[in-house]
This record gives sequence, structure tokens and C-alpha cells, in this order.
Amino acid sequence: PAILPGGKTFFGWTFMSGICGFNWRDPELGRRMAGVLAHRGPDQEGVWCDEFVTLAHRRLGVIDLSAAAQQPMGNEDGSVQVVSSGTIFNFAELRVELEGKGHRFRSHSDAEVIVHGYEEWGFEVVHKLIGSFAIGLWDIPRKRLWLVRDRIGIQPLYYYFKDGRLAFGSEIKAILEAPEVERRVNHAALYTYLGFEFIPAPETAFVDVYKVPAGHWAVLEGGQLRVESYWDLDMSVQHPERPVGAVVERIRALIDDAVRMQMVADVPLGAFLSGGLDSSTLVAMMHKHGNGRVKTFTIGFPDKTFSELDYAKTVADHFDTDHQVLIIDEMDEASIEKSIWHLDEPMTDLSAIPLMMLCQQAKSYVSVCLSGEGGDEVFAGYDRYKAARLASALNILPKRVRHNWLGKWAMGLKDRPEKKGPVNMFKRFVEGALLPEEALHLRWQYFMNARFEENLFSDSYRARVTFDPFAPVRAANERCRTDDVVNRQAYLDTRFMMTDGVLMKANKLSLASGLDIRVPLLDHRLVEFMGTVPGHLKLRGLTTKYIFRLALEGILPKEIIWRGKQGYSLPVKNLLRTQLKDFMVTLLHDSPLIREDFSLPFVDELIAEHLAMTHNHNHVLWGLMNIAIWHRRFFPNG
Repeated sequence: PAILPGGKTFFGWTFMSGICGFNWRDPELGRRMAGVLAHRGPDQEGVWCDEFVTLAHRRLGVIDLSAAAQQPMGNEDGSVQVVSSGTIFNFAELRVELEGKGHRFRSHSDAEVIVHGYEEWGFEVVHKLIGSFAIGLWDIPRKRLWLVRDRIGIQPLYYYFKDGRLAFGSEIKAILEAPEVERRVNHAALYTYLGFEFIPAPETAFVDVYKVPAGHWAVLEGGQLRVESYWDLDMSVQHPERPVGAVVERIRALIDDAVRMQMVADVPLGAFLSGGLDSSTLVAMMHKHGNGRVKTFTIGFPDKTFSELDYAKTVADHFDTDHQVLIIDEMDEASIEKSIWHLDEPMTDLSAIPLMMLCQQAKSYVSVCLSGEGGDEVFAGYDRYKAARLASALNILPKRVRHNWLGKWAMGLKDRPEKKGPVNMFKRFVEGALLPEEALHLRWQYFMNARFEENLFSDSYRARVTFDPFAPVRAANERCRTDDVVNRQAYLDTRFMMTDGVLMKANKLSLASGLDIRVPLLDHRLVEFMGTVPGHLKLRGLTTKYIFRLALEGILPKEIIWRGKQGYSLPVKNLLRTQLKDFMVTLLHDSPLIREDFSLPFVDELIAEHLAMTHNHNHVLWGLMNIAIWHRRFFPNG
């Protein structure tokens, strides 16, 4: 329940859901599109249409499953209709404000705040919302369709627009149900994907299907579609004079309020716990605000270099949580295929399948999990921040020495089976350091190189695709308004890398199991505040998340606060050499898309080098496998 001023209680959070619609009348197509999204909301289906628009919705309700709370939802006279996914965490306060202005509510759903808020404030209502949301709103008097994706991009939202016809949905697979949408591969996007391991907005892997970028809305009016930014992360104003103690206290207060707000639920709730700073912080705050033992869930592998189980146990014991551990000791092909179907596009994130399995386990105990996504972006926590700082020292060496001597020597070192280790880390450091400096710290999150560009792609592919690897980085960099190097890097992580990679994975693979993931560290108030904190407080020497660590003093055990980053990911490089070897070879040789766009002899060369441990090619090989499986699942000739 949400507690209003005066003690009044409201129920009816939207929780997970799926939305879709289009700008013509066809209720049967609306039901079919919504049916594809049934995993996002199995409890209710709703379809509304008039002469011009069809809206559809799938919902998992918790308390208020009455007809009054069902979506699509209208205002008092039905002139505004809305479908939404996600959760508005401050809906109770907004409801009181709107009722004071004369608006009459007929349900206890947070979605109704959007309807009446739009009536009262128009497009400006979006600036009053705290939460994650994707919205489709039809304004009947103005004949205007409004699509909105939340500031950070926690909720996905896609659209198709061609020849005056627009279709939208929480997932691409819903849009593909429309006969007007021809399934065609966006070949150029595959080049970007293999480098960054996701396809940046607004592009997708399908021609004519686009992402609404985070912090943007799309407006269809008078037959014209315009996509506009309504929010960005402003880092132009820094406050170096602000005392460190004041920054620490503000960080604590913002995280505390975000966790408190996002713990409001009338269903069982838990947390993912890796033993890292981000998840451990959430567990600490949940322990503070909760009435009973926090349910925590973690994942591990037999190879301890890929696991953080000991750290997770330390935190679980410290806060006396009800702790569950999932050990993944093998990987089946069905799980790989399932993850890619839910993701809609190829995505190489090596934690994707473990996350999907963890969500399956957690769903047996809870319906909502708090998760630490965003902490590394907001507080500058990735190892690549340290790599960029160290690489600047390499520039004292002549370019010829760096490339011809250091580069060749590093590449001659054989891969080691552990996740990191000095040899693997040195090789990866040198690989990134030799890439163009325009990519800043993202050089260590980019997995193509000159050899791959020259040999991996087929002649026909090279003839129709322009190779400019860091064009999307330049575009994102141009929007960033700060000269602070660390903050510019954090901007790229938050506004470029995270949205369509980390957050897309978290949303879709949790909802594949009917689990609602909430991410308090991406409360936009915290994100905006950290945009005003100077970079030297985030990266101190080679200590990442410096100010965050200070804020956690007295809250977490010291061995957790000052430990290095590890992260959890599937040991793909070792699986490709063992359990998945035959699957990999057969899949890549049989795929018509791989044969069309890539050079099979060079792919075989990469496979041979990987199996011999001459090099670790797991990123490109796993990426190619994702492309092949995606094509097979979504295309009749795949």
C-alpha cells in the first residue's frame, strides 16, 4: 500500500506490464499484439479503439484487479486514453494534488495519475513523475498520439513508422505481429552490435523499427511524427566548493529515500545480492526499512574466479538475510535461445543468461526484486575508468613502440582460463589502449579491432556498410556539457552504454519469468545530483566509486566497501571450448545470415585460435552466435 498524507491508504501498483498500439482501428490485431506480451502481464488484457487508434495492454495486477483499474484507461469523459508500463512511485502524492484541483479518480492505480496529470499539465506531467515508465497516450480532441520513455530508459519502448502507419510496443515482437511490418535485417546495425555488444538507440536489428531513446517522447500529430528529447543528464554545473561531508550525506539521503519508496509493495519483495557495493547497499537500506528478514538471491559458478559467493555471504550474514544461492554448472542450448527471444535483438552481455536463471529462481519466492543496476554508471565504478587513467601514461611512448612492440608482445600471450588474472587483464588493457582515443574509456568496452574489420565481414557486406566504429560515441559525446573527463566518461556510460544494454537486459529477462526488477540507484534525483559532483570525487587515483565508498562507511562491512570490482558473468570463453563447442561450430556454419554477412574461413580461424587458447575470442564468437540464433528465431528463412 501507498500511504497518503493523513494516513489514507491506496493499493493498485501497476507493476510489470506490456503496452502496444497503432494508429488505425483493428481490435483483433490489438489482442494479438498484446498476446505476444502475455509474459509481461498474465493477469489482465485490455483493448480499446476508436476510428483512429487502437491501444492494448497486458498487466500483472496485485490488489486492484477491478474493471476500474484495467488499462487502457480513460479520464472522466473518455477524451484521453492511456496505456502504461512500469511504476510511478510518487503517484499517491500526485493523486492528492490532482484531487485538490478537482480531478475525480475511479481506481487506485498509479496509471490513472498519468491520465489526469496529462489533463492538468499536458506534456509537462512527465517532469512530475518519479519512477520507470513507458506511456502510450491518445488525446482524442487533438487527434494526438504521445509515446514516452522514462528519463533513464528503465522501461523499453519501440515504434514502427512508415507510409503514415505507426505501431508501438514494449517489445519488438509485438510490433512484428502487424502485417504492415516487413521483417528485414538491419545489416548495418550488426557492425555496431559486434563492437559494443548491443544496438544503440534509435536503431534496432530490424529495418524500420526503432527505439524511443531514453528521456525522449514521440508525438504523432497531423500525420507527422516527431521524436524529441525532454530530459538529459546535465553535468555542466559542478560544485567543487561543496564539502565532502555534505556530498556524502546527500548521497545517503537520496539512496535511502529511493529504496524506501521502491520497497512499497503488497507482494513478496527481495533483492539480488552479489556482494558488490551496489547490491550490498540496497540490502542494507532494505534491512533498515523492512519489518522482517530480507530475502536475497545470488548466483555463482564452479569456477570461483567467476563467482562472488563469499562476498555475498558476508553481506547476507551481516544483515541476517534469508539467502538463496543458485549455482550454474552447465548451460543448455534452450536457455540461450530463450534469452535471445525475450531480448528481441542480439545482445552479447555475458551476464544475460545467469540473470534470467536467477530471476526464475527468485520468482519462486518473491514478485519484486531490487537490483543494483546503475551504480557503476552513476558513481564511476567500472575498471575501464582505471584503464583510461593508466593509458594516459602510455602516451609518453612513441606510437610505433606502443603498436609494434607492446601491442605485438601482449597479443602473443596466451589466454588464461580464469576470468581476470594478470595475463588476461594486461592483454585486454593493451588491446583497448591501442584503439582510437576518441572513444575515451569505452575503448575497453569495445570488442572489434583492425584485424576483425579487415577480415571478418564478407565483401558484399563491406560494400554496403560504412565502417565508422565510434560514430555513436561521438554523437553521444557531443551532447555532454562538461570538460570534466571522468564525468564525461560517466555521461557516456549512463546515456549511451547502459540504457539499451544493461537496462534492456534487466527488464526483459526479469519479465521473462514474471519478476519485477526495480533499480533504486537509478532514481533520477540521485542521477541528477551525481551529475553535479566533480569527477575527482568519483575516481580518486585508481580508486573507483570513491565518494560512494565514503558514503557507505558505517553502513557496510569495510571488506565490502573497499574491495575491487568483479561482477558476475557466464564463463562463456571456457564453455565455448568445452560444452558449447559443437553447438557453436554447427550454428555458425548453418546460419544463412552468417554466411551472407561474414567470412566463414575467418570465423573458423577465430574458432581455432579460441580453442587453442591462443586468444580469447569469446566476445566476437558469442556475438556471432547471438546473431545466428536471433535470425533463426525471428525470420522464416533463418
